[in-house]
Amino acid sequence: HSAGVSRLGRIADQPADVWRRTMEVNVVAVAELTRLLLPALRRAGGHVVCINSGSGQRANPDWASYAASKFALKAFADALRLEEPSLRVTTVYPGRTATDMQRGVREYEGGAFEPGKYLKPETVARALLAAVTAGPDAHLTELTVRPRGGPVN
Repeated sequence: HSAGVSRLGRIADQPADVWRRTMEVNVVAVAELTRLLLPALRRAGGHVVCINSGSGQRANPDWASYAASKFALKAFADALRLEEPSLRVTTVYPGRTATDMQRGVREYEGGAFEPGKYLKPETVARALLAAVTAGPDAHLTELTVRPRGGPVN
């Protein structure tokens, strides 16, 4: 699961529809898709991967609705791991990644979009690949990936 939305802003300025949309895309869609796929995942002894965010590990000003959704995604993954012991469930916490979402974040923050300071999407994909190919006796439950020498969010 890697789809996500973020609309940054102060808590005082974000109406309920921003919170609902963020939770719908970042959490509810993940839960429903997983629920629908559980029979096939069980048969296959599958692996569910949730691409989270550094915001799923700590909350910052202007990031409340996004961080809340990512903390909820962590809780979903943790509960799924306990409820479905035949599955592997991995949460990946990438830091800032050079994507269109990051371009929007930097615009909101009033800074330049500098892709060289962020993780490359293919770097995050390689980390994810390491988790899913770790071997049948391994279960990487959480993986944090940060840009080298860059921002930590």
